[in-house]
Amino acid sequence: MINNSIKITVKLFAQYREGRFKVDTKIYPSNITAGEVVKDIGINEDELPVGVLMVNGRHVGKEHILKDGDIFSIFPKVGGG
Repeated sequence: MINNSIKITVKLFAQYREGRFKVDTKIYPSNITAGEVVKDIGINEDELPVGVLMVNGRHVGKEHILKDGDIFSIFPKVGGG
């Protein structure tokens, strides 16, 4: 692993899995935010907005700084009625 880097597990749900992955381990620079990972994965929020971000089972915002060993889950916004 590169110095000043972290390894996180990224889990994608629903439509975010299409053409991507279900679960993957990724290495990022330390101090990366949840929002930066969403962009890095290639999620276009204009087409499919983010609904919920979770780190280790807890709801977080896009500004949350990820840490080594975190499990980061990304859920799209769900419509319905």
